[in-house]
Amino acid sequence: MHRLWLLTPFVLYLGVLPLVNRVDPVVLGLPFLVVWLLGATVLTPFAVWLTWRGDRRLAARRRSGRS
Repeated sequence: MHRLWLLTPFVLYLGVLPLVNRVDPVVLGLPFLVVWLLGATVLTPFAVWLTWRGDRRLAARRRSGRS
C-alpha cells in the first residue's frame, strides 16, 4: 500500500499536466507551468522517501514475524 506514493510523481508530471499547461497566472515572475514542474520536482524525493520508509517498516515486521 505504501508503494502508491510512487504514483505521486506520475500524477504530478503527466496526469495533471493538461490542467496546468498555461502561462497565466504568473507566480514569482515565472509561468505557472514552470512553477508546477518545479514543485513536482521538489515533491518527488519526498514521495520516494515515504515509500522507502514504508518498505523498511514492512521488512522489519516480516523479520520479527508479525507479517
